[in-house]
Amino acid sequence: MFKSTALGATAGLLMALDGFQLVLSRTAILDIFVLFFALAAFGCLLLDRDSRRRRWLTAMENGLDPSRPGKAGRPPFGWAAVPWWRLATGVMLGAGCAVKWSVVWYIPVFVLLAYFWEARLRKTVGVVHPWRDALLDEAGWLVLMVVLAFGTYLASWTGWFATDDGWKRHYLRDQLGQHEYPVIGALQNLLAYHKEMLSFHDGLSSPHPYQSWPWQWLILGRPVAFYWSGDPICGAPSCAAEIVLLGTPALWWAFLPALAGTIWFGIARRDWRAWAILAGAGAGILPWFPYELSNRTMFYFYASPAEPFLILAVVYVLGCLISSPAASLVGRARSRLYLGITLSPDERKLYGTVVAAAFVLLVALCFWYYYPLYVGNSIPNQDWANRLLLGDRWR
Repeated sequence: MFKSTALGATAGLLMALDGFQLVLSRTAILDIFVLFFALAAFGCLLLDRDSRRRRWLTAMENGLDPSRPGKAGRPPFGWAAVPWWRLATGVMLGAGCAVKWSVVWYIPVFVLLAYFWEARLRKTVGVVHPWRDALLDEAGWLVLMVVLAFGTYLASWTGWFATDDGWKRHYLRDQLGQHEYPVIGALQNLLAYHKEMLSFHDGLSSPHPYQSWPWQWLILGRPVAFYWSGDPICGAPSCAAEIVLLGTPALWWAFLPALAGTIWFGIARRDWRAWAILAGAGAGILPWFPYELSNRTMFYFYASPAEPFLILAVVYVLGCLISSPAASLVGRARSRLYLGITLSPDERKLYGTVVAAAFVLLVALCFWYYYPLYVGNSIPNQDWANRLLLGDRWR
């Protein structure tokens, strides 16, 4: 997406230096897999975007005139016309929903992204009716993407379908006394099971000491303690060993400014990457806000599918600080006003790189400082208390 090995490596490094991801990857809860499948689906969608653009470019190099109406203005249909990466996106989304239903919000978001990219592609190459033609050409593939997501999700229930003693496996027969038709009866039983699960989770409002609201997640308002021991094995009279789900503060406290910067640069540069990143981050967090009105019990780790996109927002802003807008050769050649200072592109690249490197170093030092709290190392109680910057909110 960034077309930069350095920025891509920076994103991977920041993910590796995040305590939230580290703790999730070492503990037996599902959210690390939610994170993986949401990111994998986004990666497939980006590859689909690139492959579709290459398809049009190849067709135009072979003489295609996109301004012509009908099939004459479209690339020829064939094996290369099948959007394999888009279909893989559906599979990844279905697998994510099989882990946790929260991934379902990415389905409409990614469908809209794919449609928007297809329409913009047609507008770029000169199609007369880009939005209409994109809908006519891609609606079937987008529907198939959703069908594959649903099919993959159903496939994850194979074990339940294959047994006779799964929960509500024969709900119609055993509890309602109704006849179960082949296949349809099993699906009806599964639907009843899902209604029960949805009702339970919608009404889940039991107080919990580590519950938090969505607006607290990005400011680390209430992390989750996974393990605690006060055994004195650190050599001091009073010791503490804790595993706490806490994002690296220097990184997570940069997310909100990074999102604001992504919006700014996205508008100023008309950059599709900014809106793709914001869409991914929003799909992971915004759907939880309405549940706050019903006092539904929620936890910090619900933000897991949004984390890769939040890191991408940070890397995107760092990249914008380093590089000048690529709007025109003239714009790149002359000096530009940058944070109130006139800088040449080379100076901007130098100073931006220094800022980016300093930020990554700060995150690395912060991760090193909090590492004992991520892996449960026993440390003196005072050292443990010194790391609780928000006091009781982090206990």
